[in-house]
Amino acid sequence: MRRTSAIVTAVVAAALLSGCRTQGGTDNSGGASTTPGASATPTGAITVFAAASLQQTFTTLGKDYEASHPGATVIFSFAGSSDLVSQIQNGAPADVFASADEANMTKLTDAGLITGGTPAFATNTLQIAVAPGNPKGILDLRDLTAPGLQVVTCAAPVPCGAATQTVEQASGVTLQPVSEEQSVTDVLGKVESGQADAGLVYVTDVTGADGKVDGVDFDAAAKAVNTYPIGVVTGSEHAALAASFSAYVRSSAGEQVLRGAGFGKP
Repeated sequence: MRRTSAIVTAVVAAALLSGCRTQGGTDNSGGASTTPGASATPTGAITVFAAASLQQTFTTLGKDYEASHPGATVIFSFAGSSDLVSQIQNGAPADVFASADEANMTKLTDAGLITGGTPAFATNTLQIAVAPGNPKGILDLRDLTAPGLQVVTCAAPVPCGAATQTVEQASGVTLQPVSEEQSVTDVLGKVESGQADAGLVYVTDVTGADGKVDGVDFDAAAKAVNTYPIGVVTGSEHAALAASFSAYVRSSAGEQVLRGAGFGKP
């Protein structure tokens, strides 16, 4: 009789425990959800180092990712790609790196500081940013050599600076900028504020300026198309989450945001 009672008690206890796990989604030990179809997306916080030209789009993508991945937090650090590379090389705690060119990403892959692949997710080209209405009448790259014209560009180590050198060589034009900035957003800021008459930035920067500048296309821009790769930083303590965010950037949802901002397909 006692043996029968013990068996009944054990069966009831097992049923109750099973019911608690199914209804609550997780058991008291904090294990993963057992509810059919529950998301297995990792949670936590990651820091994404991204090129300055990605600031608007990645800020949007970060919010969208967090909304669709409860428990995940994305923190951004935006700057020129070359500056971000230096920071990562010096041990900055980044989980993901998104570069505005392949050359800077290669510096990290060659040093063993990126794990896995570095798939491309976007492309971008240069455009001349001018004041609204184009009061200086700038129509082509050569117009930027006019006497007295205040022109700003990116410094050579920055992707937009390397692209500027490429279009100069392709067109036979040598610019004499009054300043060379460490990020494309700094170039844009000087044109927006009136500190410069024109500056070489990306198409996406003009698009995102909301009418504060106008953009002038020029033929040689096609000679310098920047490809944007993304990768997980070696030693990331949240590698699974970092890889998940990288995949989201390359998903159809990420592509829609990037195309809307003017980025081209890789």
